Amino acid sequence: MIKIAIIVGSTRPGRNGEAVANWVYELSKKRTDAEFELVDIADYNLPLYDEPYPAMMHQYTKEHTQKWAKKIDEFDGYIFVTPEYNYNIPGALKNAMDYLYTEWNNKAAGFVSYGSMGGARAVEHLRTVASALAMADVRAQVMFSTFTDFENMNKFKPDPRHEGELNAMLNQLISWSTALKTIR
Repeated sequence: MIKIAIIVGSTRPGRNGEAVANWVYELSKKRTDAEFELVDIADYNLPLYDEPYPAMMHQYTKEHTQKWAKKIDEFDGYIFVTPEYNYNIPGALKNAMDYLYTEWNNKAAGFVSYGSMGGARAVEHLRTVASALAMADVRAQVMFSTFTDFENMNKFKPDPRHEGELNAMLNQLISWSTALKTIR
């Protein structure tokens, strides 16, 4: 069975990411073609990248890196749930991704974003990062506006149309995750 991580990409207190990731998780659990798990980078307490060797060398010396690597390596694909901060992804998400290399390789990535412009600019940056980590990103994505999908910009109330968008993204993500598993 294909395993997909739903990664909460923000660590900010009061973040909207938990609500968005839980929405993704609850809808994803209805599917029978993959297993899903919430992975919150906040739970890993990763300091700014502090390994003495580049991640590409796969010589992790820190316990927090080894724990993070073990978790990420369990999955065949990822759904990154990210806000848009200043036209980009949160530093905590970029930092968490930079810690590893081979664990991300030849796996699929899908994106769920939120922000004033739906998080579209953050996802464009995230696609570049995913590509550098040898991930295959799927085209379909889900974007939430803080103006229309959140009450007072902090209570998540998604428009029902997003369920169809999520299923389209999941169809692509599961298909790519399945295909890429054959080459790992």
